[in-house]
Amino acid sequence: MSKNFNKFKTRFIPSILFLIVFIIFFQIEKFQDFLIVNLVAQLSVFLFAACIPAFLTKRMSYVDIAWPFGLISIGIIALFFGEGYMPRKIIISSLYLLAGLRMGLGALVLLKKGYLDKELPRYQFQRIRWKKKGFTNNRISIQFEILLQCFANITFLAIPAILISNNSYEIFSIFEIIGFVLWMVFFVLEHIADIQKQAFLINAKKNKLKNQVCDVGLWSYTRHPNYFSEWMIWNSLIIASFFSLTFYQNEMIIFIGFLVSLLYMSFLMYQTLVFLTGAVPSEYYSLIKRPGYKKYQENTNMFFPKLFK
Repeated sequence: MSKNFNKFKTRFIPSILFLIVFIIFFQIEKFQDFLIVNLVAQLSVFLFAACIPAFLTKRMSYVDIAWPFGLISIGIIALFFGEGYMPRKIIISSLYLLAGLRMGLGALVLLKKGYLDKELPRYQFQRIRWKKKGFTNNRISIQFEILLQCFANITFLAIPAILISNNSYEIFSIFEIIGFVLWMVFFVLEHIADIQKQAFLINAKKNKLKNQVCDVGLWSYTRHPNYFSEWMIWNSLIIASFFSLTFYQNEMIIFIGFLVSLLYMSFLMYQTLVFLTGAVPSEYYSLIKRPGYKKYQENTNMFFPKLFK
């Protein structure tokens, strides 16, 4: 009985949180069109790009296509359905479009090269995680996990776009300036980390070196500079959202709901990038494949960069 309750709780609580956030935001009339269009867009993108392919192939990896194209959808919706100051709408729309296109086009390249013909390691790891929690029907678990990412795009991950694109104040605040600048910094750092990793792998292949550990450049400060930068990208959007949030401080329940949702978004992305589909799954297989990875773990922080060595 206790085991079944824990299984139910594991999947019920995240689902109900998404519903609560959606309902809170729907109380603001000018957000309603944005929310409804985004709901339809995300369900459509995830259905055709991830749910159906996953059902046919029993592979979850297709969510790597659906999630970034869901971000692209949010960027487009922010531009056309936001009721705020046009320069502000253009900026927040562009940030979502840039993030989505970078990952989405990368995922399409992987698809074209055949990498999605088998399950990516981080999604192979999910089966280990599900088994430990007592979930034995992988087909259902795959669809559930895909829909969780869909619901995240419908709710938490759309919050900065909703707030900022509906802010009609015609002066940018210091919070927005700091947030937007930090976003660009960490977007560039994430791209640099990916380039450094790719260059390292190409060089190792040329020199016929197998199972090498990438510990150069940004990878010498943290074992996952790409994931850390991705997390900071979302934290930057949270910072940029604080100014737009202040316009709802007279509606205390709405204000608290927005604030808690923004802070939870940071926690949600941290959990995802470290424990669910990020650092932990990656290191599980790196320890098996790469003899030098244990030493790398001992000398380098997993997530937060060690700036002073």
